[in-house]
Amino acid sequence: MEWRNHGRSSKSKKNFNFETIAKYDLDSTFDFLFRVQKIPNVDCLVHSGGGIALIMLLINREVYRPRINSITLFGVQAFGAGTIIKNRLKIFVSKYISALLGAIPAKMVGSTEHSESYYTMRQWFDWNLRHNFVGNDGFDYRSKMDEIKIPILSICAKGDRFIAPKIGCEMFLNAFENRDNRLLYCSKENGNLENYNHSRILKSKSSKKEIWPIVERWIAERKPINSSQHN
Repeated sequence: MEWRNHGRSSKSKKNFNFETIAKYDLDSTFDFLFRVQKIPNVDCLVHSGGGIALIMLLINREVYRPRINSITLFGVQAFGAGTIIKNRLKIFVSKYISALLGAIPAKMVGSTEHSESYYTMRQWFDWNLRHNFVGNDGFDYRSKMDEIKIPILSICAKGDRFIAPKIGCEMFLNAFENRDNRLLYCSKENGNLENYNHSRILKSKSSKKEIWPIVERWIAERKPINSSQHN
């Protein structure tokens, strides 16, 4: 699923944030898959903000949880990037510079194609500065994360120091309190081909060679028994 204003998706003239994507865009996508297409179950592979939006949706819409076999997070965290003082300063400065510009350059948010509006990313800045995960109405998403028991594989990398550093991904994954979840940290020291950055961990020849096979095995091992359809 493409975010609005990305790729060939429709262009929105109204401001939107992570909750908009979760409660409307993702909800519509799942409704189409399950109700219209009648797909029995899916595996979710999400990158960066897409993973945050997915978790927000699953907290708001419990009905979807039994339909998801597994989740793979690529560089996903919401409230742990600012625990390191150096990172906290970067987030603080980035927030106010992007507020002046009205947008965050694509490269800063780990994209090779699309910039994000300040309005969209303001939530992410605040979550990481305040170490919380709350909606615009004050709803505490972090306190509800442990209700999601879907097995999760979280993939992070040494080169992703700003958006999804290891400590942030660990904190996000630990909030689910599920021993079946797994963190995969990629670095040359761990024998990987490179210290992936925020985009290359998902889209690169190296990730295709060594990370995607791990994801495929993760999904295959969680395929429902006697399932004739699995997506």
